Amino acid sequence: MAQKKYLAAKLKNYLREDKIQLWKPPYTGSNKEAGEELKDLARQYSARLKCNNNEIEALLEEIRRKTIERGTGNEAYKATGVAALEVALPPRMGKTRKGVLETKLVITGKELRSQIAQAYGLEENCIKIIINKKQLELGKTLEDQGVTHNVKVMVLELKLSEEDTRRKVREEEMQHEEETVKKKEMRRKMQRTKKGLEILAKRDDSLDPDTRPYLDIANQTGRKISIPQQAKQALLLAMGYHEKGRALLKNKEYSMALPFLLDADKHFCECGSDLLNTVDNYAVLQLDIVWCYFHLGQLDCLDDAEKKLLAAHDCFQKCYGENHERLVTIKGSSGREKALFLRLYLLQGISHYHNGREKEAAEYLQKAHGLFRELCIDPEKISSLLLLGFSAQEARLGLRACDGNVDRAASHISNQREVKEQIRREERGKRRKRSEDINSLKSMGYSDRAAREALHQAKGNLELAEKVILDNPQLLLPEDDGPLLGDPFQVPQESVNQLVYMGFNAETAAQALRVFKGNVQLAVQTLAHYGGSLPDDLQASSESTSPSNESSSSQGSSTGSAGTSGASADEDMEEADVLNEVIKDIPEHEEDYLDLTLEEEETVITEYLSYLQHLPTEPK
Repeated sequence: MAQKKYLAAKLKNYLREDKIQLWKPPYTGSNKEAGEELKDLARQYSARLKCNNNEIEALLEEIRRKTIERGTGNEAYKATGVAALEVALPPRMGKTRKGVLETKLVITGKELRSQIAQAYGLEENCIKIIINKKQLELGKTLEDQGVTHNVKVMVLELKLSEEDTRRKVREEEMQHEEETVKKKEMRRKMQRTKKGLEILAKRDDSLDPDTRPYLDIANQTGRKISIPQQAKQALLLAMGYHEKGRALLKNKEYSMALPFLLDADKHFCECGSDLLNTVDNYAVLQLDIVWCYFHLGQLDCLDDAEKKLLAAHDCFQKCYGENHERLVTIKGSSGREKALFLRLYLLQGISHYHNGREKEAAEYLQKAHGLFRELCIDPEKISSLLLLGFSAQEARLGLRACDGNVDRAASHISNQREVKEQIRREERGKRRKRSEDINSLKSMGYSDRAAREALHQAKGNLELAEKVILDNPQLLLPEDDGPLLGDPFQVPQESVNQLVYMGFNAETAAQALRVFKGNVQLAVQTLAHYGGSLPDDLQASSESTSPSNESSSSQGSSTGSAGTSGASADEDMEEADVLNEVIKDIPEHEEDYLDLTLEEEETVITEYLSYLQHLPTEPK
């Protein structure tokens, strides 16, 4: 298949160079049949390529026929508005993997999915459609999503495998039922992952990480970096989707991985170019997407494969420096990152080969092969480091960072462990100080929620945090604020008298005590801060819990409250489960993305170098 794509690409290059238009005479007759001159052209090109004449003639005829079909389709589109879509089907379809589907562009994505499923015998709920680098949205029209005439459509099938069609009917039915269940489970997992990532991206360090986990962003040394909240949320979503996609890539679940990787790409683009130029995550994502295209057999399906590889190359240069000087300054070496360049060169070589550029393909594949030989690690050296108590991942990364020297690698890994432990100690110290500050604010009568939120806004400044609370009335409300069960809170007259003695108005004092459920300290602090009156937000809260409203709202509240409480507990458990599913796909080691075993890469390099070696030498 790869050789055929290469020959087709070479022929197209020759046709462009020689300015030959196969859809016109003498190569196409009046009835659109192939002219005799096509055979002469085939003989000329087969001699030039040193290939079988019949094979070249068949490829030229295929190119000619597709060109005519495209021209006819263009005319029909102008006349009728019916667009032709080039459909690339799942690998199991074999020789029938490509087709053309005619449709109006005013239909929805769901209707297109149904048409594709019906036309090619696929199960509608088991396919996803990728157009223009994006997953097709089912509820929007094709026009609204930028779908145009002659656009390329990639169809992903999310089933695990297709059993032999000759099996007994009952076996097929059972398999179909099992795959439907698996597909539903896959869809459920995708939805849960998206939900979990969105929850984590919105959380911040105002929460207790032991009970309410959140995500943060660190630099290449493992220390947290400060990013504006909006950009931070987009980056966290992008990195979260990327990690999920990478987890699926490791399991070779390419059809499942690609939608997550494309979602990550979308969110990375919301981060702003300045941020993308300072982190290598975006470049790594581009490689992962194209690697996914390759394994799905769709490297030439989407036009952006080469663009993504170029974007990865540019991003690496900006992040690492043209000669990796920035990388060496920050991390001491560039050995670990060379694995990324190996994959970049490999994919560039494959892309050039598929486009008929064998010289460029050979250059990049040889680069990849050279890096493979450099990065290939002696298993005995890994064993030596394992005996010292290091993990296989630490051993691989350490040896690559130290050019294969075992002693230096052991020292390097130990130093890295010490740095990480120091960062962990610093983080524990910050959490301890934060816990003390929270307790200080709580001792003043403020709620746990208010204390955490205020310290977050004040960036840990305790004095400023108290002012934040008083300046934001909603933070002053008790955490259990809401409709009260039974009778409303009865304000003790003694407490009212205390506030009156301090100089506050009796009615305002009662109102403040009602809001704060009798907490005299909070009532005094708030009234003093606001010049003897309650701010509007707290007055509204006081009115909502007045006796007349309270008695009417409490009717039948006993059973209703119990139901709500149960539902809330269930929701909390569901949220925890969702978050655990997301967190387990986030690797503990910050350089996990650099830990490529290179086994797959070795196989692919060997395969494509073999293709190049068997190419005939073109006469000069």
